[in-house]
Amino acid sequence: MFISNDKKQIPLWHQKASHRADGVILWDYHVICVQIKRDDKSPQVWDLDSTLAFPSPLASYIAETFRPSFQLFSEFQRFYRIVHGPILLRHFASDRRHMKDSDGNWTAQPPSYDPIVAEDGAVHTLNEYMEIHGADAVPCVEPTLMDTVRMERLGAVLSENQIEEFFSMLS
Repeated sequence: MFISNDKKQIPLWHQKASHRADGVILWDYHVICVQIKRDDKSPQVWDLDSTLAFPSPLASYIAETFRPSFQLFSEFQRFYRIVHGPILLRHFASDRRHMKDSDGNWTAQPPSYDPIVAEDGAVHTLNEYMEIHGADAVPCVEPTLMDTVRMERLGAVLSENQIEEFFSMLS
């Protein structure tokens, strides 16, 4: 799940990179994995940047990290691109260009593993996944949305109030 918005400013709480006691930080985008096991009805969130339990139950992760009861200004509203894992693994690529400044210097230490190359040889599709606009959000969660997420390369964009409903349909 990719999280962002039109302004590329999304607040998330309980993040390791924060310098505040409540762990809040503004990310331009964020990526988490939501796992649903066939034998377990409780989706789990894997967030490498979170100070919460690893993994965390989806409901508690949403409550603690997104804080839906906290009223956000419209420019900070989060939207979520949901992509099925096998589809993402075939099409996602990142050569880490987003981690370099205009002179080509690293802005952060890159991961130790090799850059990710898509099945078709593409070297950078990250921008397509993190480009998330509120206008792209589906109007409602319905059963056909599952097909979109499972088959479309870029999945589907949901608004914050649709996340739990969507995952409850899967589990």
